[in-house]
Amino acid sequence: MTTPVSQEELPILEAVINIRNRLTALKKDRGEYIKASDVNNLYQAIIKQVTKLNDVRNDDTAYNNRLDTLLADVFNLLSLFFLTIGKTKEAPATYSQLASMRQILDHMNESAVYNESDLAPFQRRLNELRNIIKHDAESGKHSEAMTKLLERQLGDCGAHHSHTTLACAEVPSRTLTIMDTRLTSSFSLESKLRSLQDSLAVLSVELIPIHEKLVNIRRKLVALAAKEGSHKAGLKPLQEELRKIDSLSAHPLLSHRHKLIKRVDGKFLGPGGMIPASQAICSSLLEECFDIVQEIRAQEESKNVATSLKPIHDRLQEIRAELEGLALTHRWSLRETDLWNYSQSLQEVDKMRVDGKFVDSEGNQPAGQYDVQVLLYLLRRCYGVIYRLLSSSEPVSEELMPVANKLSTVKKCLNEVLKYGGPFSPRDLYPYQLALYQIDSMRKDGKFVGLDGSIPEGQGILMAHLNECHELLEMLKQAMNENEEEEYTEDDDGADPESGLTSDAGE
Repeated sequence: MTTPVSQEELPILEAVINIRNRLTALKKDRGEYIKASDVNNLYQAIIKQVTKLNDVRNDDTAYNNRLDTLLADVFNLLSLFFLTIGKTKEAPATYSQLASMRQILDHMNESAVYNESDLAPFQRRLNELRNIIKHDAESGKHSEAMTKLLERQLGDCGAHHSHTTLACAEVPSRTLTIMDTRLTSSFSLESKLRSLQDSLAVLSVELIPIHEKLVNIRRKLVALAAKEGSHKAGLKPLQEELRKIDSLSAHPLLSHRHKLIKRVDGKFLGPGGMIPASQAICSSLLEECFDIVQEIRAQEESKNVATSLKPIHDRLQEIRAELEGLALTHRWSLRETDLWNYSQSLQEVDKMRVDGKFVDSEGNQPAGQYDVQVLLYLLRRCYGVIYRLLSSSEPVSEELMPVANKLSTVKKCLNEVLKYGGPFSPRDLYPYQLALYQIDSMRKDGKFVGLDGSIPEGQGILMAHLNECHELLEMLKQAMNENEEEEYTEDDDGADPESGLTSDAGE
């Protein structure tokens, strides 16, 4: 429950509101590239306010008021700015990715539909983010308040007091004061991920392939339900797969280690008639898939969600279409701070749910689960696209992205020309030479310089691409020269030695 802001915290709240307004104004300004100096100044300003807040708060009390909510928004927005200016390998840039990952894991836990292959990418990404945060903490590149905030959000602190890690125990409690509320929830990301992994650990080896099949079928069913138009063609093969699993009594299935799985009286049986552990997980998932099939067939005539939930459905469809459009063109058109508005819109939709279910304006839940499953699918799909865009952000500043894109295009074209070979002339290579000359002329003292004279992030990547383009161009020139020499040699070899004598004699 949100508590009032104390008199001591009011000046800090006003300062944080001012910083948030400045960040919002900077985000909306499309007339100029975002400058690293502006982002750094705002970052230092918010760290200063966090330090003041730690000084006025009690170490042993958990707080959750408007100031904490506002701080979470500011850190999230600042994180997007760090991604925009290309500082993707610095600790503040990880905050928005951790927040996005938390949303997805929460929804996965709620749906209880996932497998090991779904969780593995999150584990790898968490390890990468942990290394970034650890590096900044050890090098002192960022303030202790920032790195400890991220360590606590990522790690185990606060999840189970009896298992607090040494690293968390060494953190001064005052540094963690603001981290007990929305900035870091009671369960860390690693705890959430481990909880999901533990829930799969109870699956017996014999039932793993069946569980994976059912998870994939259910995912396809919900995706099919979210599409417009007729579902008959897509629904039929999924029904066949479900029937095969349901009729294992007639056609046993080879499981891991080549053990046969049968289904008798609604139960999956292993070798020798044993009942494997986690029976209920697979059985309930199979029944749920059949229920969704029936819901889809029942809704086939209307092809729409309930009228009362139509506004939510249309809003999510619109957000999804825009995000998937950005996913296709993000290298050319995405400014990471643009994702802020989408994230806020999705959170607003998420807050409309009551006990995990969408309700209409009168608070009533629609009959059946078709409408709810479609809306949840769209919501989770949007969260997934945002996370994918955040995690794929390149360590190149917004100002240098046009140059990076041009180099990427030139390199791709040169590779294609080299792949398919000649013959080609100097005129064929001229456009690439001109493009590289133009990019080379943008450098000052070997570096790409920003409009304000600063050195934007991404110098190493751009120089690597530029050097590779020059190498490819030299290879093409060499191939062209070799072709010319071969043609010249063939002309010499094919000439008639008597033709010259005849000519001389005629003279």
